[in-house]
Amino acid sequence: MAERGRILKVYNNVLHVAAEDGVILCKLRGRVKKGRSDTGLVPGDIVALERISPEEGIIERIEERSNLLQRPRVANLTQIVVTVAAASPDPHPLVVSRFLVLAERSGVKKIILCVNKMDLCPGNPEDFLAEYEAAGYPVLRVSAEQGAGLTELRERLAGEITVLAGPSGAGKSSLLNALDPSLALVTGVISEKIGRGRHTTRRAELLPFGDGYVVDTPGFTQQELTEIMPEELSDCFPEFSKYMGCRFMPCSHSHEPDCAVKAAVAEETLARERYDAYLALLSEIRSKRK
Repeated sequence: MAERGRILKVYNNVLHVAAEDGVILCKLRGRVKKGRSDTGLVPGDIVALERISPEEGIIERIEERSNLLQRPRVANLTQIVVTVAAASPDPHPLVVSRFLVLAERSGVKKIILCVNKMDLCPGNPEDFLAEYEAAGYPVLRVSAEQGAGLTELRERLAGEITVLAGPSGAGKSSLLNALDPSLALVTGVISEKIGRGRHTTRRAELLPFGDGYVVDTPGFTQQELTEIMPEELSDCFPEFSKYMGCRFMPCSHSHEPDCAVKAAVAEETLARERYDAYLALLSEIRSKRK
C-alpha cells in the first residue's frame, strides 16, 4: 500500500524521504522517470512510495507542488527567510532586493528579512532596514554570535517549512546552529581578499526543526533572474502596488511620463534605494532578452 512522504534530500540518486516511522531511502520507479516533465525531484517534494523493506522504498507518484524556489531548488515551502549580514560582508541594497525578488517570484506567501551580525554593524542600520519594513517585510535583527533576536526567529520558524536563503557569508548555518546546536552544520569564514563568504553548504536539505523543517541551502554570490519577464518585475516589489495612478498601463515605472511610482520616489514616500534596485534589475532582465 502506498504511503506519503516528504523528500528531505537527494544524494547520489538516492532520495531520503521522511515517512511516519522514519527516513526511507528511495529510488524512482521507471515509469515515473519516463513521465517526469520537470528537471528532477527536489527537497520538499511530496511523494507516494511503496516499501520494499522497512528502510527502503520505490517512489510511485509525485504530488503537485504548491511552489518552487528555483535557486536553491526546494519545493512546497511555507516560508522564506532572506538572510543577510549587517556587516562582514556589508549588505548591498541591490543584493538584498535581488533575493527578495526571487522569494516573491517563488510563490511562497510568507517572506521575512533576517539581518544577522547586528553586533558587527558599525553604524545605525535602522534607516536602511526601515525601507524593507515599509515595503511590508517583517525584519528580524539578530546575532548568531551573541544570541540576540533568536527567540523571535525561533518563534517564526515554529511549525513552518522554511528556507534560509541569502548570499554566502550571511551566517545562515551559524544561525541554525545557534537555534539548535545538535544540527552541527559546517560554517565558514569570510575571505579577506574578496569580502564574502565561502560556500559551506553543498546541497539543499530539509532538517527537522520543532514541528516543521528548516532548509540549510548553499549560498550564492550571483542569482540570475532568468525566469522573470520585464513586465513582471514590478509585481515583485510589493510596495509599488500602493501607487497605481500611472498615465500609461502597463507602466514599466522607468521612462514613462506621469508615473505614480516615480512621483512617489520624488516625494520620498517610496525609498530611493529600492527604486534604484528595481531599475538595475529591470535593465539586467532587458539586456539578457535582447
